[in-house]
Amino acid sequence: MTTRKNALVTGANKGIGLETARRLAALGFKVWLGARDGKRGQAAAEALRGEGFDVERLELDVTSDESVAAAARTIAARAPSLDVLVNNAGVAAGYVDALGPDGRYERPPSREDIADMKATYDVNVFGPVRVTQAFLPLLLASPAARIVMLSSYLGSIARAAGESQSPNAMGYGSSKTALNAITVAFARELSPRGIMVNAAAPGYTATDLNGHKGHRTVQQATEIVMRLATLDAGGPTGGYFDENGPLPW
Repeated sequence: MTTRKNALVTGANKGIGLETARRLAALGFKVWLGARDGKRGQAAAEALRGEGFDVERLELDVTSDESVAAAARTIAARAPSLDVLVNNAGVAAGYVDALGPDGRYERPPSREDIADMKATYDVNVFGPVRVTQAFLPLLLASPAARIVMLSSYLGSIARAAGESQSPNAMGYGSSKTALNAITVAFARELSPRGIMVNAAAPGYTATDLNGHKGHRTVQQATEIVMRLATLDAGGPTGGYFDENGPLPW
């Protein structure tokens, strides 16, 4: 008898997270759909169940120690292990407000709001650390767990230094740079224990995060997420990728 694999996707009630949950469920995973908003999470889970998928809503606020711990207890009581963790939940506080009529980001670092930066870091940086730490016992119980961190092209210092056309979004961009460093740190620790940890850059995707001004679809964005979530043994770990391959740090 084959035991069904379990996957958790944070921030999965919409956008890339929802599409990732759908795609993992289509591969036969039982998917725990993490969402801070209980009603939206439930609606998203019900919609996927209506498509015939094994998806269950999991109330999960990545900024709360108590919420994350409770979520870990919930899965531990129902599943022997966690095979895939996609740290997808992300925000860009103040980003949409700083977009001009043409969709270009217009707030220079000298006018960046520190409160917005703190809110962004709480979700994008400390959230994945909090979730990964809490679910690590379940991940270690899997014979070959995979962790995917949802990064961004804006997290690449090399690209930022060499491309004057990319948005100079200090708060959001630096949060993803920090997440890339966190990816490498976890990969160094967990690689000897059989867990692969990688960062995915989905590209400028039309989501709530950017006021749906992105030019890519969630289906396109999810390609690299799925590839990293389902890596075969011997695949890369501690890397930063888009669908075309490795990216410069």
